Amino acid sequence: MDQKYRDAVELIKTAILQSQYEAAKNVNANQLMLYFGIGKYISLNSRNGFWGQGAIDAISEQLERELPGLKGFSARNLRYMRTFYEEWRVLDTNSTYVIEDKNSILAHACAKIEDSEREEIWHTHVPNLESFPFADFFSIGFSHHRAILSKVKSYEERVFYIKKCAEEKLSFKAVEEILEQDLFHHQGNLPNNFANTMTPGLQAFKAINTFKDEYLLDYINVEEIDIRDAADVDERVVENAIVNNVKNFILTFGKDFAFISNQYHLDAFGEDQYIDLLFFNRELNCLVAVELKKGKFKPSYLGQLQGYLSILDGFEKKPHENPAIGVILCRDMNKSFVDYVIQDYSKPMGVATYKTSKDMSEELKKALPDIEELKRLLDAED
Repeated sequence: MDQKYRDAVELIKTAILQSQYEAAKNVNANQLMLYFGIGKYISLNSRNGFWGQGAIDAISEQLERELPGLKGFSARNLRYMRTFYEEWRVLDTNSTYVIEDKNSILAHACAKIEDSEREEIWHTHVPNLESFPFADFFSIGFSHHRAILSKVKSYEERVFYIKKCAEEKLSFKAVEEILEQDLFHHQGNLPNNFANTMTPGLQAFKAINTFKDEYLLDYINVEEIDIRDAADVDERVVENAIVNNVKNFILTFGKDFAFISNQYHLDAFGEDQYIDLLFFNRELNCLVAVELKKGKFKPSYLGQLQGYLSILDGFEKKPHENPAIGVILCRDMNKSFVDYVIQDYSKPMGVATYKTSKDMSEELKKALPDIEELKRLLDAED
């Protein structure tokens, strides 16, 4: 084996063993710092031509020989570590906090490479790191970081998803789902009148950031909708599918939602009315009425929903709760039009669209379990 590769194997092996001795409570942060340091070392050596072709594969194979049973250091993962460093190189530009204390061996090795050589490889814009969420960054797993880096290119979006993962302690599967839903561009963008109808302002801000302008209900198969005639029956098909998969729907809707009922009966002044779906949101401390509509948004939907909210506030709301919020879920809308007409209503409401399995690509459909399988999996969780 080439001596350069042997030196690299020895250095990386020592850094791995050193990192493994750190306290258990810092395992995740230590692991990320280790990967960042290894990624930097590999990047500086492989990108400037110091190592020849096939170096990473050779180093990985030798590491496995010298550390039998070692997991996570395949050639593929070593390349992921290099990407991890290169994509977050901004964290190493103004501060050595990431690797200085925990991986001094790697830091010393990297310091030997001239800064001028590094600048020939990268030309990275350095954002203001004063507000960077270091604690959140180190609290999520490497697999979460890989998923975010593979799907998201902008610095702002990556920080958004890192905070989301850390704050809500999202599983890897949940991370993949919010990335697929493009949550960054949909969170808080639904047309609404919250600012005009909710007090104090903080409550309106929370509400705006609780709801999205589009929801992917990919566990709903509505193929049968096209052969039905009555719109209310069509909507009931979607409603029933949501109820059957209410766990998934709440995960799609967001944290802090509790399902109360579907077709929730309002009986006031001798008038029977039924809300499609009724939830309670703990963060907002209020009831949330959701109305499902098969087609494109119509202004009349707002009048119907405002009536429901009036009854909820007058007959259902507890003294300690905030006024109810309404959300219309429809298949399509003209956002500018909705934004304009919704401002004339006095109850807090928003309008969002939804997509179902029918709207997804064939590739994505094949990757998802069918409804019966999904029900079985959900039932198994109970």
